[in-house]
Amino acid sequence: MTESFRTLSSRLVPLPNENVDTDQIIPARFLKTTTKEGLGKSLFNDWRYDAAGNPRPEFVLNRPEMKGRRILLAGNNFGCGSSREHAPWALTDFGFRAVISTSFADIFRGNSLKNALLPILVSKPEHAQLFILSKERPEAEVTVDLDAQTLTLPEGVRIRFPIEPFSKRCLLEGIDELGYLLQFAGQISAYESSRRF
Repeated sequence: MTESFRTLSSRLVPLPNENVDTDQIIPARFLKTTTKEGLGKSLFNDWRYDAAGNPRPEFVLNRPEMKGRRILLAGNNFGCGSSREHAPWALTDFGFRAVISTSFADIFRGNSLKNALLPILVSKPEHAQLFILSKERPEAEVTVDLDAQTLTLPEGVRIRFPIEPFSKRCLLEGIDELGYLLQFAGQISAYESSRRF
């Protein structure tokens, strides 16, 4: 079970870099762990820290005003590269619940949906509008409504986004694929008991 996802209001963390691959999201040397906990500290490690391990003050996640924000506004083709599931693990461990982009790598998108991270697909004009908002009104909040599949801007403009029905249900209920199957444990047991071998 994970935290269910219904609505989320947050300021945006703008990261306009395009073609951000999973090795930039979480470098390979941090993949030895089999747990999700603690990966957030290595999120975008080579961009966040210098060679001595000191935070780079110019990197967006290191700016004090970005603390606590839960929606990442990413550039085009986010999550490309290898299929590592650690990428959404690192993003969620850091505190993100949603990532907005014009496109996501298919495997990253699938891994995100399985790990309670909502990838929100928007058009290029809507994407540009969101970056303008994050620059001109950095304190403005947007609201994600998963049930309605909308992203609402401060002035009330609603942007619709797609999501597969099964993934939507799992996020709304706070379950993964195994959790979904376990809901039918009683029926499965009854069927197995009724079978003749």
